Amino acid sequence: MNALRSWLSQLNRPEVTEFAVATGRMPSVKVSGAFQAVDPGALSTEDILMLLSALGGGRHIEALGAKPSQWHIRIEGIGAISVVAARQGDLVHARMTRMQSSAASGTAAAAPPARPSQQLSMREHLAPEEGQRPPPREQDARRTSSSEVALDLRSPPPPAEPRASRPSVARFEARADDAPAAERAAPAARPSSPSPEPRAAARAAPAGGRARPSSAEVPAAALDGLLAMARDQGASDLHLVAGRPPLLRVAGELMPHGEPLDPAAVESLLLPRVPARLSRVLEVEGSCDFALELGALGRFRVNISRHRQGYKGSFRLIARTIPSLASLGLPDAIGLATRHHQGLIVITGPTGHGKTTTLTAIVDILNRETSHHIITVEDPVEFVHARGKAMISQREVGTHTRSFENALKASLREDPDVIVVGELRDTATVRMALAASETGHLVLGTMNTPSAAKTIDRLIDLFPPGDQQQVRVTLAGGLRLIVSQRLLPSEGGRRMVAAAEVLPGSVPLWNLIRDSKTFQIPSLQQRGKGLGIIRLDDSLAELVRAGKTTLEAALKVAEAPDELEAVLAGRRQPMLTPDRRPPAPAPDASKSAPVEAGKGLFERAGALFGKKGA
Repeated sequence: MNALRSWLSQLNRPEVTEFAVATGRMPSVKVSGAFQAVDPGALSTEDILMLLSALGGGRHIEALGAKPSQWHIRIEGIGAISVVAARQGDLVHARMTRMQSSAASGTAAAAPPARPSQQLSMREHLAPEEGQRPPPREQDARRTSSSEVALDLRSPPPPAEPRASRPSVARFEARADDAPAAERAAPAARPSSPSPEPRAAARAAPAGGRARPSSAEVPAAALDGLLAMARDQGASDLHLVAGRPPLLRVAGELMPHGEPLDPAAVESLLLPRVPARLSRVLEVEGSCDFALELGALGRFRVNISRHRQGYKGSFRLIARTIPSLASLGLPDAIGLATRHHQGLIVITGPTGHGKTTTLTAIVDILNRETSHHIITVEDPVEFVHARGKAMISQREVGTHTRSFENALKASLREDPDVIVVGELRDTATVRMALAASETGHLVLGTMNTPSAAKTIDRLIDLFPPGDQQQVRVTLAGGLRLIVSQRLLPSEGGRRMVAAAEVLPGSVPLWNLIRDSKTFQIPSLQQRGKGLGIIRLDDSLAELVRAGKTTLEAALKVAEAPDELEAVLAGRRQPMLTPDRRPPAPAPDASKSAPVEAGKGLFERAGALFGKKGA
């Protein structure tokens, strides 16, 4: 309560016209047409609702909606305050303005005397005044409805001034165009209002520094230019974050390009690209994912999210052509798994290490070389497969189907030969995938697991203990291939190369899975080269020997860095498990003495019977 009183006391300053709060943003006051933060901490929806309750809005909170609610309250030491609040989903916006003295006195005269229990003090719960609403302020008289007053509160913060001058003050501009996509799509439905004053006139460039571009200065086509620059630089990702310059991920490292973008500029770049069907998702959940296709620029996987300083966009650049396993530097043996008519193939690895690209290369083999019916379920669709020998149907979660589980259930009635699941992310999806792999379908999917052995454990541990034995039986005989891969920067640091751990299905592997001995899989990998098994460390060693990556990069992702370093230095052979150790050397003299004594005894016994002992 002390903090609230301190914030509202700012209204006593003659240059302050209002105090505003919004979900996910810092409490701010408006000075000379621009907002200044009065506290560095962003407020949550719960914080704002408690604040409004303390300001006498308890009876208004439950009814808060897109149409603003307004009430008045008198605060000891500050005076009469007008409160306007609105809510859309989980977002709450409110503004408090100090009423003019004449209006305040008129309202006070019309209001009945307060009861003793309703002392209007910040030290207790405050009760709203019951008088008539005051006449609007001069600057609000031009507005045609009170809803437009609340719209200003949804504006993102404008650029912060240089840290050298005011490190603790964040500023943001009021925007009337920061409405949901549905409102932006139908401007004629809203009452007309005078166009807002240009943002450039509302604030001057910070002294001693270059002004950041605002949304008025950033055309929508600017995003296309940034994406084109990312492709030219060979980046895998482009990040647009409020208050930061555009960031490109090149060979695994983030590199800034250009000037910092203010929150309004980032918002104007990102929100027009959000599909109408996802506007509500972004508003309620704070993030959304979709695919963006820009003609000659190609396709991009996009995530847009909200954070403390505004909006953030992450763009994954998708290759214009579908790569082959050879162009990815992966073993051709991976493609042999496509010859199976049923079973499960899983591509694993950390996020951002090329699982989707490898999965796409495998699907492309099926599309070019077989006459199968292939159904893919993705979120979103990244690579678009051209028409080949196979018949391929690509479905997107959220656009063509509600969830992975629903799409898998429906696909079993669509006469598929191959089912591709973009991500095996939950128990229901894995259950349906295993069921499909048992009923004569080849199922391909990806998982975020660190190794092949951990992938098997994860598939089993997703199920309750009572179902795990049945899952082991299903995997024992149905698991065809696990590929776990890592991306490393190349020797020159300008691109990424892939190291792959390959674990094909085999009788020894299935026996370990069935008998719940998955902890022995690393031992099987040590001695299983004849089964087509490739260890991750062996793949890393080959990349280093071929000069495709550096030893330092390989050691960062190796499962046994010390062993890998020793092997590459030639100090020792790869460490062998007990199952692969060579025969024991001949015993030394001290240990063989009892054996020699026994041998002499048998020789003497043989002589007694007229035979030479062996």
